[in-house]
Amino acid sequence: MSASDIPDGLLLGRALLPGFAYPRVVTVRNGQIVDITARGMATVRDIAESGRAADHVRTAPGQPVGDVAAVLAGKGDSLPRLLAPIDLQAIKASGVTFVVSLLERVIEEQARGDISRADALRGEILDLIGTDLSELVPGSDAAMKVKAALIEKGVWSQYLEVGIGPDAEIFTKGQPMSAVGHGAEVGLHPISQWNNPEPEVALLVTSKGEIIGATLGNDVNLRDVEGRSALLLGKAKDNNASASLGPFIRLFDGEFSLETIKQAEIALRVEGVDGFVLEGRSNMAQISRTPESLVAATVGNHHQYPDGLVLYLGTMFAPVKDRDGDGKGFTHKLGDVVSISTPTLGTLTNVVNLSTKCPPWTYGTSHLMRDLSRADLL
Repeated sequence: MSASDIPDGLLLGRALLPGFAYPRVVTVRNGQIVDITARGMATVRDIAESGRAADHVRTAPGQPVGDVAAVLAGKGDSLPRLLAPIDLQAIKASGVTFVVSLLERVIEEQARGDISRADALRGEILDLIGTDLSELVPGSDAAMKVKAALIEKGVWSQYLEVGIGPDAEIFTKGQPMSAVGHGAEVGLHPISQWNNPEPEVALLVTSKGEIIGATLGNDVNLRDVEGRSALLLGKAKDNNASASLGPFIRLFDGEFSLETIKQAEIALRVEGVDGFVLEGRSNMAQISRTPESLVAATVGNHHQYPDGLVLYLGTMFAPVKDRDGDGKGFTHKLGDVVSISTPTLGTLTNVVNLSTKCPPWTYGTSHLMRDLSRADLL
């Protein structure tokens, strides 16, 4: 990875540095990772909740600790290792926010987790729907008429309900401190035989519901598990190393804003040890619910997050390219290298493994608080 792959702007992240037993807060300046950890501003949560996150990252004193390109490339054991760029925030996700992924969720449900039925079902459902769902505004009168027609045809689905109905799907992707960062392994539950990456933008949101930045995420998905029953969403979505974020949060400033995110195109590349390559793109302009509406559905008078949250916005990308033969579709193989990128946020890269083989999650909130207390940083 070259320096040209590092986005400009105010970048905020976390890293394990040689000589420190706990995560440090970092930014990027002049091609260097810079440690800006300070008393009272020793967590990403504290910076986000300060009300002046961008100004703080721009002006905070810091110490260069490594070349950013080398760190992102994973060159050298003596360099910092990037972690997920959030810490105490809740990890939330929104689902079925793009029409393409909506149809694939319906297929998963109808297939009952059987990948061999997916291809035929895809054609049948598209023939039945007979309309361009991308033209529908969720919850609108037109959407409700389509809902009624689909019910009459016998193909109504819980995924169509959250895709075009009045209420968005918001769920807990993982616990605070459980996400992995750039360069880490991402985990698949070993029971799954049909799964895929989900390249997404994730928003950094304060406890007041203010959106102050964005990062990239991989909302690892087990299609067969969720397809058997939506009540298995927790088993499909929340496993060891199943939430990836990074490489950095880019904070909003005069040049980078939520409007930038709304026009972003997210690229995905999967490179397998078997020589298989999968590429795709997800265009944020095609999202069916606005980022603001998804945040409003998550945090407000109905639900508070005193440490803020990060919210995955969903993806339009649902891979259907055959990997092991005609009609067999796509599923991961161990060792797949997954890269998610967009020019304004950089590239997030992870390697696929079983969740039972990824490094276990052992460092939680209590460990961080004890370490920061010992370092006199609280």
